[in-house]
Amino acid sequence: MGIRDRFSGFLARQVEKRGLIEDSLGGSVRLNGWFASDENILHSSDVYELLQDISNQIALAQVVVEDQETGKDITNHNILKVLRNPNNYLTGTEFMKLMVNTYLVEGEVYPFFTGKEIHIVSNVETELDNQLTEHFKINGTEIPSKMIRHIKNIGLNHLEGVGVKLLGKDTLEGVMSAEKVLTDKYRKGGILAFLLKLDAHINPKNGAQSLLINSILDQLEGIDDSRTIKLIPLGKGYEISDLKSPIDDSKNLSYLNVYKKDLGKFLNIDVDTYRSMLKTDLEKAMMYLYNKSVKPIMQNFEDHLSLLFFGPNSNLRLKFKVNILDFVTYSTKTNIAYNLVRTMITTPDDSREMLGFDRLFTEESMKLYISKDLIAGEDINKATDDSLKGGDDGGQAKGDSDA
Repeated sequence: MGIRDRFSGFLARQVEKRGLIEDSLGGSVRLNGWFASDENILHSSDVYELLQDISNQIALAQVVVEDQETGKDITNHNILKVLRNPNNYLTGTEFMKLMVNTYLVEGEVYPFFTGKEIHIVSNVETELDNQLTEHFKINGTEIPSKMIRHIKNIGLNHLEGVGVKLLGKDTLEGVMSAEKVLTDKYRKGGILAFLLKLDAHINPKNGAQSLLINSILDQLEGIDDSRTIKLIPLGKGYEISDLKSPIDDSKNLSYLNVYKKDLGKFLNIDVDTYRSMLKTDLEKAMMYLYNKSVKPIMQNFEDHLSLLFFGPNSNLRLKFKVNILDFVTYSTKTNIAYNLVRTMITTPDDSREMLGFDRLFTEESMKLYISKDLIAGEDINKATDDSLKGGDDGGQAKGDSDA
């Protein structure tokens, strides 16, 4: 009997250690709350999806250095090599996505350039001195301002940006909690709740009764799989019956249908509009995302990174170039390429590259063509002259002229 009592007591203590019950007799169950933080904010599927769409567009953009005096792009500048291989733990794509996601979630991001590598740093303290110069400290160590930039998703504060974590905090916490409730319910095969009935009065001083109740609670809490079966022998006067789950799927889903759409507004996106476009026209959806969200972010990044890399007095500027044709169907690209060649805007080599083929670099493939006959632009005068010479009217005119 003593061994069984000690074992039951051990089970009861384990339940209490896990914080599952405050008091075995008439106590309360602790419910874990969710808070919008760096660790869990991406658990909301809608936030993650929108962040991925935005950061992917920017990560796929071509980055060039533009000489603002000549208007020409410099594609082999040393800074571009740094961005392609920023440091020894991130690729260029990973770095760009991290910078965008941090900017959107936190509202601000700190790129730090050592002269050879670029990093995203956290736990940065900023302050303005009397001369309105911004100073940066990391763990008490001051960082030269020329080596770091403070890129802000600007709101109404000149020193701090605002991100999803702050703007959508209440909505995010509600959505994440509702999602977690539904996920946990179906992951466990349904939430099982039980009601213990006793014929006798519950007496807190009844040690045997307390041990039995604690043991039953421990057994029931141990059901973490829908295939698990627990056999709980009960004495006379005890009965366990099912208690209907308080979780109402329809109410939770209705809540999510309303508030998950609201998360998009904190990223400057109307979720309904965006998703309807994705179903019917991918190009329109990507252009909508580009104009509403991506383009302003890239403009801000260009401003800050240009100052970080080249300083305030340089004519060089970093530029992000998104190729929207990456988001159209192949048949659409074929039609675009064909029409661009016919209208003397694109060479055959340009169109070949657009469709995924290698350039030929031949004399003919690098010429601009016009009209259905695909006449090289520089040969149009000659072609017109030949056409006039070949006709009856042209021959007559030539004869009259000779005469």
